[in-house]
Amino acid sequence: MARRTAEPPALPGLAEAAAPAEEAPHYHGHRERLRTRFAEAGAEALADYELLELALFRSIPRRDVKPLAKALIRRFGSFAEVVSAEPARLAEVEGVSAGVAADLKLIEAAGRRLARGAIAARPLLSSWSALLEYLRATMAFSGREEFRVLFLDRRNHLIADEVQGRGTVDHTPVYPREVARRALELSATAIILAHNHPSGDPTPSGADIRMTREIVTVLDPLGIVVHDHVILGRDGHASLKGLKLI
Repeated sequence: MARRTAEPPALPGLAEAAAPAEEAPHYHGHRERLRTRFAEAGAEALADYELLELALFRSIPRRDVKPLAKALIRRFGSFAEVVSAEPARLAEVEGVSAGVAADLKLIEAAGRRLARGAIAARPLLSSWSALLEYLRATMAFSGREEFRVLFLDRRNHLIADEVQGRGTVDHTPVYPREVARRALELSATAIILAHNHPSGDPTPSGADIRMTREIVTVLDPLGIVVHDHVILGRDGHASLKGLKLI
């Protein structure tokens, strides 16, 4: 009978050492490099899609988010336009869940809150750049027209910022007597009007000019001053007072 040779016992841990180590996903190193660039050079050193990637890291922790970030920028145009987009439109992009859309809208809300804080306790006429930043963050990238009235006290401090109407992509109904009624309720002595042009071009239309002059006509006998009407667009802003149209 042939003798069987006993196999030597396996050394502890040898099998585990021989098995190939599981590699970390390729995007892990990319995430760390992007975070480092942001920490060392700031947001201005990043392209819009890269800043969007950073925002998506927490929303989607286990997937490469660069393709989604680039798809969102292609669809909407810029970081600001992505976070300003309606949740339903964001959801049209493959990979955007309800949670991702909610996180993006949170970023938009935080930006608005920061911009509003910059004008909260300051005379608006001496904080014009901060006011423009606030209005831009609030409405410049909206897909529908929105008409706002900023009500001011005697020191030109903000009493209230209220949306008086929302409309379509190119029209918002505005009622001068409603603006006057609300100004009296708030004891406002001055107002600043603002609305956006979703087309991106802030050039005032004939209807914008006529509506502004109607509001001035209604408020003037009440001793309420219309300081300006600012029109916001993706490409900048226009001031009717600066253009000498009121």
